[in-house]
Amino acid sequence: MKVQIFVCGEGLGHTSRSLAVGNRLKNAGYEVLFSAYGYSKEHIEKAGFDVLEIPSEIKLVGGSGSLSIGESVAETFRRSKLKGYSEIFDLIKEGDSDIVISDSYFTAAIASKRYGIPLIFILNQTNLNGFFENRGIKLEIAGRFVKWLADTVFKYVDRIVIPDFPPPFTVCERSVHLLSETVEKIEFTGPLVRHRYDAVEGLDLKNPHVLSMVGGFGYRKKLLSNVLSTARIRDDLSFTLVTGPNVDPESLKDKPANVDIQEYIDDVFSYIKSSDVVIAPGGHSTMMECLSFGTPILSFPDMLHTEQQNNAERIEELNVGKHLSYFTPPFMISECIDQAIDLKDNCNRMRGFAERLDGTTRVLEVVNDLVK
Repeated sequence: MKVQIFVCGEGLGHTSRSLAVGNRLKNAGYEVLFSAYGYSKEHIEKAGFDVLEIPSEIKLVGGSGSLSIGESVAETFRRSKLKGYSEIFDLIKEGDSDIVISDSYFTAAIASKRYGIPLIFILNQTNLNGFFENRGIKLEIAGRFVKWLADTVFKYVDRIVIPDFPPPFTVCERSVHLLSETVEKIEFTGPLVRHRYDAVEGLDLKNPHVLSMVGGFGYRKKLLSNVLSTARIRDDLSFTLVTGPNVDPESLKDKPANVDIQEYIDDVFSYIKSSDVVIAPGGHSTMMECLSFGTPILSFPDMLHTEQQNNAERIEELNVGKHLSYFTPPFMISECIDQAIDLKDNCNRMRGFAERLDGTTRVLEVVNDLVK
């Protein structure tokens, strides 16, 4: 049996959960072929899979701690290539797959239905209106087009996989609107995480330990600076800061002694398991990974990024993390670290839920059902 997996490459969250699915299917005997672009393609190749290059559908642009919808729409249209999208139809037609899985990549979803191939669509957001509301007539028109495209996809998919905890513990609750015509297709599988908690070896980190994964590029540079300042006033804590490739380590040579700087971490799960708190933006996949390992989260969502803001609000409501801001000063970040540590029992309950749900196995069951 052969499966094609198409991945949206805006952020590595889609990539991480798609790899979790790909690994599970491969272990079950499926032939797995990925299609992706950018850092997502590189990441999947490093994981040992064959990957075809595809064009990006969207391009997210931001600055000063916020997502710019206008610039993102303009950049998306500037980069779009109709020829590239026709190639997606050819890839699916010639791929002769038994099933297609698309993680938020709309063209692949439309093409698979064009050729009558069963389709699973993975996403953590069905309500896209919030991105375009109250932003002017041009963006309102763009929003109508995006809504039409999404409604078309949701209408023809065989299953919609929401890689989150079922209600009442759904983190992406505010971003998922259940419609009468799609509700029977929806599966709340639980988190799609590449490694199980018991299979990951912890690290010998000095505790209490804080793992910061905010990076240091562009509009997140100020946040990285605030985390460093927090470390300076909390010598009773140890920190690992993942900065990404856009930060010169020499620029941080005056870092405090309780901070370890890492440009990139190959095995982030060992760090998540061994940390008492994770500092991260508002990405859904990172939250699912942390909660699957019972680790509280301090979320700093990008401003004007509706989905991230919704996620951050929700983890605070569930008492598994705190919703902070780019304007939160270091002394308040320090206070929130202490509050987050006290949420460990709640997070361990979520870890238990994730283990019982076993999201990737549920996706495998859905795939087996559709290809019968």
